[in-house]
Amino acid sequence: MGTFYNALLRLRCSASLVSRPSVCPSPQFLFAALRHFSNVPENSVYGGPRPQSPEKRVTLSHLRQKHHRGEPITVITAYDYPSAVHLDMAGIDVCLVGDSASMVVHGHDTTLPISLDEMLVHCRAVARGATHPLLIGDLPFGTYESNSNQAVDTAVRVLKEGGMDAIKLEGGSPSRITAAKAIVEAGIAVMGHVGLTPQAISVLGGFRPQGRNIASAVKVVETALALQEAGCFSVVLECVPAPVAAAATSALNIPTIGIGAGPFCSGQVLVYHDLLGMLQHPHHAKVTPKFCKQFAHVGDVINKALLDYKKEVTDGSFPGPDHSPYKISATDVNGFLNELQKMGLDKAASAAAAVAEKMDKSKLPNGENSP
Repeated sequence: MGTFYNALLRLRCSASLVSRPSVCPSPQFLFAALRHFSNVPENSVYGGPRPQSPEKRVTLSHLRQKHHRGEPITVITAYDYPSAVHLDMAGIDVCLVGDSASMVVHGHDTTLPISLDEMLVHCRAVARGATHPLLIGDLPFGTYESNSNQAVDTAVRVLKEGGMDAIKLEGGSPSRITAAKAIVEAGIAVMGHVGLTPQAISVLGGFRPQGRNIASAVKVVETALALQEAGCFSVVLECVPAPVAAAATSALNIPTIGIGAGPFCSGQVLVYHDLLGMLQHPHHAKVTPKFCKQFAHVGDVINKALLDYKKEVTDGSFPGPDHSPYKISATDVNGFLNELQKMGLDKAASAAAAVAEKMDKSKLPNGENSP
């Protein structure tokens, strides 16, 4: 075990010996208690932690290796524990906890209203469910624009309180570049985001594609390069023409992640609910974004399930015997009826007796449920 961990063990043992001299945690206990953040080096001068296996959390090193080999990077935006578990099972590389939760989960028309505290709730839920993907948390609007100190403080909270491995911020104005650089210098990995930046819809005039004329296309590439220079490990390219995305990908030494930017990026990202066909975004007039492929139609399945549930509850077929599993013996039923009668609850006793008889008749002689 490395020097750091030996020191940590000695400190923990010393604290334990004060109250319980016979108690000292094993090295295995300490390893189990440590979360494998992506910014923990795989090989350190102190001899630990050990290189991560494919079953461990994806790291920035893994992403760099995939990018170097030309292997596409898979990213999904998700906001809660169940979706994070699904991403884990599928082996997705990166889970982005996006401020798009403002629209997808909270029902707002834009990403602007969501607060940092709300984002942290989503981050913690995802962190509990996803043990494999690299976890990236969005910095919500209004939490990093004022100055570099504010940006660093917010980024620190996203890692410490949200359990994320890295953060993402939008835009490439000089102040955003400065903020990105300050966060990186604080020891926090940063993903950039250019093209359509939803937090900037006030100046963009709405959710509008970018890079569709010469000046705008050049600006996309220049901004991506500036974010790389600031120390970003990756850049999201949203809603830009494929040639522009290809140019940015070629110009950069870091991975580009496309969303509505064509197939020539280093990887792709879609929102969990969009790719499942679960619901539609308000800002697209109740239709799925043009760039999104629905890999399933889960929304149709959900609607049918809800309608079936309503029908069966209404007609009394649910819950039936199969979904009423908790039994009481005939002897205890009789005792229960006697107690109800002593309490003067004759009507309640009659109701309980009738149901007990009905449930008993619903069983076949061999104990199986009748059709």
